[in-house]
Amino acid sequence: QLQLVESGGGLVQPGGSLRLSCAASGFTLDYYAIGWFRRAPGKEREGVSCISSSGGSTKYADSVKGRFTISRDNAKNTVTLQMNSLKPEDTAVYYCAAKGSRYCSSFRPNDYDYWGQGTQVTVSS
Repeated sequence: QLQLVESGGGLVQPGGSLRLSCAASGFTLDYYAIGWFRRAPGKEREGVSCISSSGGSTKYADSVKGRFTISRDNAKNTVTLQMNSLKPEDTAVYYCAAKGSRYCSSFRPNDYDYWGQGTQVTVSS
């Protein structure tokens, strides 16, 4: 069974950090670009970051540039999103998704084939 599982969410104060992980089972991530998306209450799902299959290319939403860092370890079949300087507006359910392409050409959700169940991130004092 092909599956993506996110972990690492939680409650953090503004200015704090969290590290999200996305682990794959049932398939190897080597040939997939991996994206992170989020959905805040009352808002549409938005793309946050993406990393190419090799890890050589990354993409970030303007709202998180300079604060979030995406990385991957294909040997461990995992992708990580390091989130620093978190703001209340970062509060959302975060999802990882695998794109049937090596490259991050877009943040269009329909371009992504496999999705995790999501992990809640809450930034609040």
